[in-house]
Amino acid sequence: MAGTRMDSIARQLYRLGWAGVCIQLILLLGVLFMFAWVSLGGVPGTRPVMSRTDYMALVNLAILMFTTFWSYRYTRLGRRIADPSGRPPHRAAVRTLWVGLWASALGIALSTILLIIEVVRLMVLVLKAPQGGVPVIQMQAENRAGWVSAIDVVSLLADVTTLAAELTVLGFTLWLLFRISRAAEGYESAQPIPSN
Repeated sequence: MAGTRMDSIARQLYRLGWAGVCIQLILLLGVLFMFAWVSLGGVPGTRPVMSRTDYMALVNLAILMFTTFWSYRYTRLGRRIADPSGRPPHRAAVRTLWVGLWASALGIALSTILLIIEVVRLMVLVLKAPQGGVPVIQMQAENRAGWVSAIDVVSLLADVTTLAAELTVLGFTLWLLFRISRAAEGYESAQPIPSN
């Protein structure tokens, strides 16, 4: 029974690890492409310098890169759990999942903070505009910080995309942590007995 439970956990680690890698990689590459395209002048009228929130969004993308790598680690952990002779201790498996959980939580917190900052900034810019029903992009010619440009939209896209990816991975990690914690007794009893 313990072997079957461990095999099931190993398969879930492997599958959800690869699902996390694929989802995050697709979103990460899409956002990085948009950042590069807008930042390198592919879009006219873009702010020439990046703001603090743009740099924070890049830090958030770095966290997303880490959680993508960590999802790949879940696949390796799944393979190790499937092999009774190479199975890591229960504590090591749980620790690996907790690192992924905290990294995802950090990404979610940073994404939420960035979304609030960016939405408030865009709201203030739109409220400064004449309320005649005409969409205004450039607020002040001399102050480029008062412009709403493509990089603002890309920053919001990066925040929303990162938040979606991190929430997905957080869900996967919580499910895997639940499964391994429930199987704690079976996990230890499924350990091979070392020969002297």
